[in-house]
Amino acid sequence: MARALHLNLFINGRGHHEASWRAPGASSLALTDIDYYAGMAERAERACFDSVFLADQLALAPDIAQAPRTWLEPVTVLAALAMRTTRIGLIATCSTTYTEPFNLARQFASIDHISRGRVGWNIVTSWLATAAANYGDTGVVTHAGRYEIAEEFCRVVSALWDSWSDDAVLDDREAGVYARGDAVRRIDHRGAHYQVAGPLNMPRGPQGRPVFVQAGSSDTGKRFAARWAEAVFTAQMEKATARDFYAELKAYGAEEGRSGDQVLILPGLSPVIGGTEAEAQRMARDLNDLTDPEVGRSRLSGRFGGHDFSHLPLDRPLSPEDFPDPAAVQAARSRTEVIIGLVRREKPTLRQLLGYLAGARGHYVTAGTPEQIADLIEDWFRDGAADGFNLMPPVLPASLDVFIEEVVPILRKRGLFRGEYAAETLRGHYGLQRPDVTF
Repeated sequence: MARALHLNLFINGRGHHEASWRAPGASSLALTDIDYYAGMAERAERACFDSVFLADQLALAPDIAQAPRTWLEPVTVLAALAMRTTRIGLIATCSTTYTEPFNLARQFASIDHISRGRVGWNIVTSWLATAAANYGDTGVVTHAGRYEIAEEFCRVVSALWDSWSDDAVLDDREAGVYARGDAVRRIDHRGAHYQVAGPLNMPRGPQGRPVFVQAGSSDTGKRFAARWAEAVFTAQMEKATARDFYAELKAYGAEEGRSGDQVLILPGLSPVIGGTEAEAQRMARDLNDLTDPEVGRSRLSGRFGGHDFSHLPLDRPLSPEDFPDPAAVQAARSRTEVIIGLVRREKPTLRQLLGYLAGARGHYVTAGTPEQIADLIEDWFRDGAADGFNLMPPVLPASLDVFIEEVVPILRKRGLFRGEYAAETLRGHYGLQRPDVTF
């Protein structure tokens, strides 16, 4: 069977560019209006995307005056989207550091039932100091500590989702038997971080377990992904590093006894699309001109755990020595490594770096014609850099509409992307196996 290209829509604010909320083509709906999110999901479903994704942040960002990046709590939104869509997969972020396994297992099992098998869980370990403060912690859990917690968390929720057999519910009214007692079991987990008796107080979902999604690209994150992730949303700034990441993660997965087609890799892609290359480049410049460099400097500081970049001039070329050692950063280490890699290769000024990061926070940003964007997608897909893409439109809904109207037909003409759904569940769209459980 021919290898399938996968497309996920990442819904974020009014788009992934820092200045998207000010741009022509941005939605006028409030970011607390469920019709906004439903409209994006419905557009993506009509185009037969595999899934939509909602990220999360557990604290208010300090740049709220210039950047309205607030959004509704994502797990709640998925429940609403499940009632507004019928086929597209629904993925949301939920933290392993600031959530209890039993609560998360119930929420995602519920949405799997509500959506009839379309839910995915993006596993994050939460690195913001402000998030820690909101949950009563005096400091951020270390990078290694967060992944240690996440490992145990994933074992617990997997056991909870597997605590009912698929045939546990009989609902035999004549015999008076609703469920087989021998097909529901406690998990009796006793670990370093959690003590959970179980079983889950809900039958197993249509997919068995939600699809596991993960986005870490540090060495610890990659090893974690190789054990748990079924789809990986990765930030790569060039094809060469994307190929290296792809090959390495597939190899790590093989070491864990997993087939390569069961660990999908979807790099972030944020394309500005114009009728000509010159028009696309102009549109990209116009977006960057709407940004505030000091907002970007503040966000860069947050990426590096609060490091002070205020002394750096905007127009001097940067070097890696201008940044702290990524190994010493307890925040999102994978993204710091991506940023320093870009600085090492291209030696941009701080203004140029902030302009690039304004586009999609370290994901691949490009500008071109529909044909050029389709060429890039096909090249990365066929040349071992991606199994598909985590699409991050710069402005929503305008950039998404152009992608669907102009790029998707080219991908279909080339035989790369579906024209209709062939499966009912997110696992089906992604070509993932359904985990079995036997008692």
